This record gives sequence, C-alpha cells and structure tokens, in this order.
Amino acid sequence: MALETAKIGIIGCGNIMYAYASARDRFDILDIVACADLLPERAQAKAEEFNIPKACTVDELLADPDVEIVVNLTVPKVHAQIALATIEAGKHAYSEKPLAVTREDGRKLLAAAKEKNLRVGCAPDTFMGAGGQTCRKLIDDGWIGRPIGASAYMMGHGPERWHPDPDFFYHTGAGPLFDMGPYYLTALTNLLGATDSVAASATISFPERIIGSQPHYGEIIHVDTPTHVNGILQFAGGAVGTICTSFDVWGSTHVPIEIYGTEGSMTVPDPNTFGGTIRVKRAEHENWTDVPFTHGYSEQNRGIGVADMAYAIRSGRPHRASGAMAFHVLDIMHSLYDASEQRQTVELSSQVERPAALPVGLRPGTLDE
Repeated sequence: MALETAKIGIIGCGNIMYAYASARDRFDILDIVACADLLPERAQAKAEEFNIPKACTVDELLADPDVEIVVNLTVPKVHAQIALATIEAGKHAYSEKPLAVTREDGRKLLAAAKEKNLRVGCAPDTFMGAGGQTCRKLIDDGWIGRPIGASAYMMGHGPERWHPDPDFFYHTGAGPLFDMGPYYLTALTNLLGATDSVAASATISFPERIIGSQPHYGEIIHVDTPTHVNGILQFAGGAVGTICTSFDVWGSTHVPIEIYGTEGSMTVPDPNTFGGTIRVKRAEHENWTDVPFTHGYSEQNRGIGVADMAYAIRSGRPHRASGAMAFHVLDIMHSLYDASEQRQTVELSSQVERPAALPVGLRPGTLDE
C-alpha cells in the first residue's frame, strides 16, 4: 500500500534548491507544495521552474496548514532562526548544514522540537549514498577488523577565485571546518560512531583574501575565522582519528578519508558525493582491491535525508540524518576550536548513536520496505 505523501515547503530559493527539488522525482513520498524566499521574484521563478504550486513569503509558508516538513536552505547564520520558527509553527524542520552556528542555538532547537514532539533533520545526507553505506557495511561485516584509526583531509585554497559571493566563507559560521567539515565528520560518525574528545590547532594563514571572480573581482576579504584546522578525534569506540580542513593549501595527494582496522585498511570516497571509489587492503593481501557498491544511490541524491525523514515519520522509526547527529557534529567543530584556543584536550558535551545502516536491496525510490 502506498504511503501518504509528505507535503514539503522550501525556504531559501538559491542554487542548492535544484538538488532538493529534483529529489521529488526520485522519491514518491515527497510532494513539494510551496517555496519562499526573501526575494519574492526568486521564489516565483523557482516555483515556475520546478512546477511548485505556490510561491509565497516565509510567514505564509510557515502558516500553511498543508506543509508538514519545512526544508531550510537559507544561509548558515539564520539556520537556527528559521528552524525554530518552523518548530513553533508546528512543523518538522530539515536544514542544510550546519544545524546552527552556536551550540546554544542548536540545543534550543532540539529542546523546542522535543517539547512539541516534532522532528529535526539536517544535512549532509551524503552518508546515505552508495559510497557511505557500502563502507559502513564493510566495517560492520568485519572486512578490516576492529577500527583503530582514521584520517580525513579536505585540502584546497578556498572559493574566492570562483564563487560569485565568497565573502561569507571567511567569517564566523563558515571557514573550511564549518563549510566542509560536516561532510567529513558526519561520514566518520556514520562509520565509527560518536567522538568523545578532541585536540586541535587552528590558524588564519592569510588574514586577507582577494576575490578573483565576478561581480566582486579585486575586493578584499578580511578573514576572521580559522582557515587551516588540524584536529585529533578520540572516538567512543576506541579508534583515534585525525582531520585537517584547509582553505590554505594549493595542492594535496591525500585521499579524503581512510579507515584503519586490525585486519586491513579502507579508502572512503569523497563525503561530499554519493558514489566514488572504495578500496580495501586486507592484511593477507599485498595489493589494494576495488570494492563494488552494495547499495544504491550512487548518483547525486541530495534530499535523500528529507525522504528518509518522511518515511520515518510515517513508520515511527528514527530518521538517519537527525538533528542529534548534526548537533554532535556542531559540538565537535566548536570543540576543535576550543581545544586550539585552550591548547588542551576538550571533552565533548554531546553523544549520539550511529544512524541505522540502510538495508541492502532497497527498490529505487524507497527507503523502507
């Protein structure tokens, strides 16, 4: 029997909206009924482009009784504000990453949702793709033994040479850690579980950046958030990980993520994608071996987290891209900054369970059988 569709409203009609709007074509449970933006003409244009019945103001969308889940695609500094307004309006909230800029706002959001018995979800949902889920199965099935270590590297030289409006990447709530770190830390949480404590060193290597793209070519960005962050993660399960996120590196040969176990090692695809190459080297083998996917969703599938939350609402199970995991990732990132400033190990205040692995053999477009 077909499940009742979940009526979706989208707030924030920027470039990322395409990925979420196209999720409707892959998951029948999603029905996008309204969109809103600070610029009414942009909301109207997106409504026409994606055949969404209604373009409206944010207040009108939040007051719409048909909207069950609000997908929040605004800029990071207002993620918590919009999500809190969503909860207050009696609707489930799903945000782009990060969950919030501050721990205080993240806690406030989760508490408000718990009080009203509503759900909070948050990107990234890339860990639910074929790459992340195949790696999860390999670990759970013991292919590399007990995990003892991990490394994660996001190394580049920042977006100011190509992004049309790169200033915000270099201010509080962004930087390489808050911009890209959620992909890596969420992937590590899916594979290895919660982090207990961290140590770190962070710096601003270039206090000023010059924009090389239009329309702000030649303008100077004054940097006020760390742009090179090295961290050590102590996982609750016993593994120790290293992470480096940087906007200051011109080139690197590191793979995005490696997991090291008592009986082998594994490379994990770029956590900003759904597919990618997985390689395993077991103790008894001299060479690395490419591993085929055990799961589907290897192509661009942003929005799968929203679909999973919709399925979970219908069935009553926990959803995977949860607010609790997003808050744990937020806590890790702030703790890395705290550890750098204090020059000491910092214990995390949050813990979270690994999200349930996706079953093998799901039919395309479904997340529950």
